[in-house]
Amino acid sequence: MIPRIGPMELVIIVLIVLIIFGAGKLPQVGGAIGKGIREFRRAKEGMETIAKQTAPRRAVRPQRQPGRSLGARSS
Repeated sequence: MIPRIGPMELVIIVLIVLIIFGAGKLPQVGGAIGKGIREFRRAKEGMETIAKQTAPRRAVRPQRQPGRSLGARSS
């Protein structure tokens, strides 16, 4: 089971990030994270588009007429 993150845990995470990167680098880190998320979304959309374009088409089967078997021929 995944534990939930509460407000105290978020405060601790923010303090650790501030200690590691410093207050001056936070805008750069935030920008880099945002850019990474945007690139991921674009790549995901591109993959979905490619998958739709290259998906195999289902062959249309001729429908059977009722009362006739497949092997019988009419003369």
